[in-house]
Formats: sequence, structure tokens, C-alpha cells
Amino acid sequence: MNWQLVALDHAVPQPWRNGGGVTRELLTWPSASDWRVRISVADVEEAGPFSRFAGIERWFAVLAGEGVLLDIDGAPHRVTRGGAPLRFDGDAAVECQLVAGPTRDLNLMAPPGAARMQRVEGALEIRSPAFALLALHAHDTPARVQSGGAIMEVPARHLAWCLSSTAAEIAVTGTDALWMEVRT
Repeated sequence: MNWQLVALDHAVPQPWRNGGGVTRELLTWPSASDWRVRISVADVEEAGPFSRFAGIERWFAVLAGEGVLLDIDGAPHRVTRGGAPLRFDGDAAVECQLVAGPTRDLNLMAPPGAARMQRVEGALEIRSPAFALLALHAHDTPARVQSGGAIMEVPARHLAWCLSSTAAEIAVTGTDALWMEVRT
């Protein structure tokens, strides 16, 4: 597997239209203008609505801060640092309230039913699907991906990603990381 590294600190912050925060795109695949998969980190500084993305499924996880309360089409959801990522329809009406100040959050956007995101707390053994985009985001501490004897060290505040054409046995280790897979 040919892993690529993207540093969060090198991603240009893009202000939101509503002024409530900024987003840093770590990956837009296959292209920035016509993406099928988008992975980004958002700094949410104040309450407000989320942008809608018709035809997209969103995965959302809190990286830093006390968390958020999301009202998704009238249903409340509390998402906190260390908690499970939340999956929801990208076209849903979403209102965000901050629990206790600003948060930093990881977002994965992909076609409905094509993706999954999960927290890595220690060691995780994965059988990845064939024809998939694989990614690991390490937030405050480094993480590691191992497959077929090859090891990829992922520094803190980095995203490692690759395209895989075959199913693979993968070992992931980390204490503050998120694993993502998207069938391509």
C-alpha cells in the first residue's frame, strides 16, 4: 500500500459562510472540485447550522473540546471527545450547540452506505475491503498502520491515506486516532 501523509497544520483554513468556524480540508478525492470523499477538520467556534450536502452521508467525531449537541432533523445527539463517531444524512437539517466552548471535529463525507469511521483506542485489527480508500487520522498522539510487513508511522495532527485495490489485513494502533474506510 502506498500511504500518503497530510499535515493538518499545512491545510489552509477556510472560513464558513455563517462565520461560526473554519474548515481545513485534508483530503478531497478524486479531486477538489468534484469530490466523492472528503475528510476535513473543523474548528467550531459558535453555535449554528451545518451546511447541507445532498446525496452524501456524514461521519462526525469530536477531537478536542467538551463536545457538541446536534439537533438532526429534530432528534438530539450529544457527541463528545472520545465518544463514538456519529453518522447522519448530509442533507439533514443540523443545528449545533457547543457544550462548553469551541471544539475541533473530524468530518468524513462519502456516498451513503460506502463509508465507516471508528475510534482507535489501543489496538485494532481490520480486514479492509477491496477497492477502498483507507485513512487514519492521529490527533494529539502518533498512531501506526501495519499491513503486509510494512509499517506507516502517523505523526500527531496528520492524516495517512491510501487507495487499496485488494482486501487486506491491517493492524492499527493509537490512543487518539480515527480509522476510516470508503468503498470506491
